[in-house]
Amino acid sequence: MTTFATTFKREIARIARKELKQEISSLRRANSAYRSEIAALKRDIKALQVDQKALQRKAARGQAAVSGQDAEAQPAVARRRSGGFSADALRAKRGALGFTQAQMSKLLGVSTLSVNKWESGRVQPRAAQLERIETTMKMGKREARALLAA
Repeated sequence: MTTFATTFKREIARIARKELKQEISSLRRANSAYRSEIAALKRDIKALQVDQKALQRKAARGQAAVSGQDAEAQPAVARRRSGGFSADALRAKRGALGFTQAQMSKLLGVSTLSVNKWESGRVQPRAAQLERIETTMKMGKREARALLAA
């Protein structure tokens, strides 16, 4: 009877392992899927944290730039945001002065490409450049030619 008992125990263990194997394999697949989802969520969180830090730095720099400017520069920033710059007006003034874009860029202290982009309307000038543009818009031909020659 001993052989029968040991054989019977082995058979029960084998059947139990077979049934558990099916259940465990589905649990393993689910576990693997969960681990993949968790890893993807961690990557997303990391990317969002990096974006948040970049935005905080950008906001801090923006506030520092606005608070660091003197009282005269702040209206220029407000004008720029409200659309006070006109590409057509700059192009017309350059034509009235009889300047090329290169001469106008030299007068404004910027690159020729900047003047080109401003006149085409692709780019808006910064506050510091807006001030120089405003003073240039008020100049006459003689004064502009004298400044360009100097």
